[in-house]
Parts: sequence; structure tokens; C-alpha cells
Amino acid sequence: MVEPLEVGAYREFVRRCLAEDLGWGDATAQAAVDPNARAEGAIVMRAAGVVAGLDVAVEVFRQMDPSMSAALARHDGDECAAGDRLATLTGLAGPMLTAERTALNLLTRLSGIATLTRRYVAAAAGRLSIADTRKTSPLLRELEKYAVRVGGGQNGRFTLDEGVILKSNHLAVAGSIAAAVRKARSTTPDTPVQVEVQSAVEVDEALAAGAGVLLWGRGMTDGLLPVLQRAQGRARVEVSGRIAIADLDALAAAGADFVSIGALTESAPAADITLELRSL
Repeated sequence: MVEPLEVGAYREFVRRCLAEDLGWGDATAQAAVDPNARAEGAIVMRAAGVVAGLDVAVEVFRQMDPSMSAALARHDGDECAAGDRLATLTGLAGPMLTAERTALNLLTRLSGIATLTRRYVAAAAGRLSIADTRKTSPLLRELEKYAVRVGGGQNGRFTLDEGVILKSNHLAVAGSIAAAVRKARSTTPDTPVQVEVQSAVEVDEALAAGAGVLLWGRGMTDGLLPVLQRAQGRARVEVSGRIAIADLDALAAAGADFVSIGALTESAPAADITLELRSL
């Protein structure tokens, strides 16, 4: 069970999302809907998936109508079938219609991330840890990484101050792995240093310099197996770089410790979720 996000983590963000969508007001709702009309809205899955972001969606509706009631039928992390009702909303029809698109945009985005993450975690079957990356939508990182946790994955760095990861461009600027690691360790002696390597020879260089974790960022390409073999028993290895679900068996057998997958937050397909209204 994933700890729910505090509403303070997304309340202001939701306000800004609504402001972006509203402009000077919802011209359609104002023109066609009686301001006193009430409705019941059912949030429904149209295709199987893992739900994430229900509380965020409810917050969108409640910012438009603070008196709106919401009865949740499912909760974040639940695996839902097509046709499952996630929640029932009761309140003013106009605000419900105004909030619909913003709420669904967030709910389908987060549920899509959770669904894709769950597929990777299930395929890994405990043999590998599945983690996300910093390839998140600007200003949506906290919500998107929450959705990864809902799906059963782990979070990589939230911010650049959470760890030292020397990638190929850092190494190019520093001149060598040894120089980059020495500089990092002298500057932040209490922070573990992770280094991207591209060959078995670089495994030795990185470990001799004091790296604690190795990163292979070239996916399922030639050179990965020798790196994993060279590092076995000496350091943990993170593998990234367009890893497909079909690659996980081979990675686990080869001895990778964990896999970081940018696609979880970068390109997860949106879940298919709709809002069905009826007049009261």
C-alpha cells in the first residue's frame, strides 16, 4: 500500500491547471447549463489498468465545487477491469463539466504510468528492481513518481542534490573516470558516487577510483554482458537505455541489480478513463 500524497503536494498545481483551461470562464457551461442544475458523475475505466491519481482528480472537481461529494469505489493501486466504476461524484452540473477535462487529463496520465510500471514489475518478478528516472514532465515530477510507486516501482533521484551520478558528458568534461570520481569524492566525501561505464575496462577504472555503483546506459547492446560479469561481486550495476519488458529475463540472468526506465514517466500510454454524467 503506497502512502497517499498530502493534498498540499498538488492543491496549488491543480489550481494552476484549472486556470490554464478556464481562461475567462467555461463559455459552454455558462451558456447551456442551469447554474442550479445538479448531476451525478461516474468515473469509469474503459480499458483494464492500474488506477493512480483518484484523489488528485477529486481535488480538481472540488476546486470547482467545494460542496461536491465523492464516493470512491476503487483506490490507487487497484487493478481495474474495463467497465469498473472508480468513483461517484455528486454536485453542481456546471462545475462538474468544467472540471472534467483537467481531472481526466491528470487521472489518465497517472494511471497510465502506474499501469506500465506494474507490467514491468510483474515481469521482473522480484529478480530485478524497477526504478524511474528524471525523465518526467516539468512540474509533474512528484505526481508522476508517485504513480510509479503506485505501480510497484521505485523512485530514482527526485532532484539533482540527491546523489552524484557521473554520466558520459560529465566524464568528457572531467577528462577521465578517475579524475571525475576523485573530484566528486573530494568535494562530497559522504555521498556515494555512481559512474556510467561503457566497457569492462572502465569497470576496473571506476571501482579503483572509488565508485560505489556502476551505470550502464546503452541498453541491450554489445558490451553489457562483459560489464556485468566484471562487476559481479564488486559493485551493483544499474542498467538503463530503452529497456523493454522482454529484456528483463536476460538482464536478471546476467546479474543486473536494478533497471531504470525513462519510459515509465516519459512515454507511458494514457489510461482509458471517462466521466459519465446523469442529471439529478
